[in-house]
Amino acid sequence: MTTEEEKATSPAGSARRALVGRLSWGLADQAASSMSNFAVGIYVARSLGVTAFGVFSLAWVTYGVVLNVSRGLATDPLVVRFSGVPNASWRGAVARSTGTALGVGTALGAACLVAGLGLGGRVGTAFAALAVMLPGLLLQDAWRFSFFAAGAGRKAFVNDVVWGVALVPAMVVAARVGSVAAFVLAWGASATVAAGYGCVQSGIRPRTTEARGWLREQRDLGYRYLVENVSLSGASQLRAYGLGAIVGVGAVGAVRGAELLLGPFLAVLMGLSLVTVPEAARVLRQAPRQLGRFCLLLGGGQAAGALLWGSALLLMPGRLGELVLGGVWHSASQLIVPVSLGVAGAGLGTGAAAGLRALGAARRSLRCQLFASACYVGGGLGGAAAAGAVGSAWGVAAATVSGSAVWWLQLRSALREHHRNPIPEVRTS
Repeated sequence: MTTEEEKATSPAGSARRALVGRLSWGLADQAASSMSNFAVGIYVARSLGVTAFGVFSLAWVTYGVVLNVSRGLATDPLVVRFSGVPNASWRGAVARSTGTALGVGTALGAACLVAGLGLGGRVGTAFAALAVMLPGLLLQDAWRFSFFAAGAGRKAFVNDVVWGVALVPAMVVAARVGSVAAFVLAWGASATVAAGYGCVQSGIRPRTTEARGWLREQRDLGYRYLVENVSLSGASQLRAYGLGAIVGVGAVGAVRGAELLLGPFLAVLMGLSLVTVPEAARVLRQAPRQLGRFCLLLGGGQAAGALLWGSALLLMPGRLGELVLGGVWHSASQLIVPVSLGVAGAGLGTGAAAGLRALGAARRSLRCQLFASACYVGGGLGGAAAAGAVGSAWGVAAATVSGSAVWWLQLRSALREHHRNPIPEVRTS
């Protein structure tokens, strides 16, 4: 190879190596997060049994709704507009974004506390415990988004490892207490430890007083992402509540148990934008014609991985399943096939979703998510009414595949529109 050829190929090679490095840290971080979530779910399922685990699952899906409110208002705009920008711009944006996350956690935590006191019983106590932990949980998640926006995935990984390490003694104490609320408090307290460490890692103090300014500046994206995210997690919550009302709380525990068996992929899907949206934004800036291919490889890889994992679960001996999930295994094992297909469908759709986020096509992504959420609730509850937990799982699988098709149709239209009239979405100030 000549010197001129080496000079020509060196930047491309360096860019590929940098991309692989960032994705590797993203995968490592998701692995750490997946292991923590999986360990918590398994430990709680074995310690509490199917009914109490159903109560814990209701608190879990409620946290998912609040988390997506925070992401829509605070960190999704940060990732779209402040990925790969100068350090000074990033630091200022992160201080306001994390302050917004803390404010969301405090406000919605107060609402959750009121709801918990009104409900009473084990469900009410679990919700009250969640309310206390929400600020720390949301701040920890905000640090992860912030680090990936800066291309510092290693810091996000370390932060998740700190959470995982803090979980160990917290879960041991919760097991001795033996209540759902104790496990919720242990889970949230360990996240708060990691949230505090995030402040040390970044050297940034969240500015809650500037949350209103952040919301005002990012309102063109933030409020659409809020509706989009809440429709996603709200659909999951409605399905869980409806399933509990139609079939019983034990059915909620069975579905959650089946989801735990696919935990690594579900955790990756939940936090996928930590890695993929910043990378898609970089691809859009550097090689916009490659964005569609990047998204297809991303979505196809996720779908294929979920199907392979589901196939492996079908071959898992029953004794091993009982060892993992205890009494939840029998009911959860009947849902492996539809849940695997549902995760595969969702994985395929996330590739297109990352592309729409990178393009800043908030209107298109909102329409897609509203359609997908409506299908999810309709399929999940209609299936539950027809055939219990198994019917609900098959209804959700059909809904996710249908929603994925809509995501890809919208991405194709958005790419054509962008090529005709490119509009940069990344800000540097």
